Amino acid sequence: MLKLNCWEVKKCGREPGGSKVVEFGICPAAIEQRLDTTHGGKAAGRTCWIVSGTLCGGRIEGTFAKKYGNCEKCDFYKKVKAEEGLNFLMSPDLLPKLR
Repeated sequence: MLKLNCWEVKKCGREPGGSKVVEFGICPAAIEQRLDTTHGGKAAGRTCWIVSGTLCGGRIEGTFAKKYGNCEKCDFYKKVKAEEGLNFLMSPDLLPKLR
């Protein structure tokens, strides 16, 4: 199964070289190497809900604590959770990697 990163699914254009980098900047999820390969993604591309400053709903979101409620409703979050099944790493398992 091909595991896509958030920027490939959401088409936000904030990945390095993306169409919206000039307007919004490079997404922190696209360059967060501490989560590289988690859930089979590049950088934090399959754990974007953990990273502050991602683009959600057309605006740049804040901290994990402020945005996570929206992330749980996100189609991409649900997709990763379904694809990973029992191997899905919950947020408490991921957050220490960012410290």
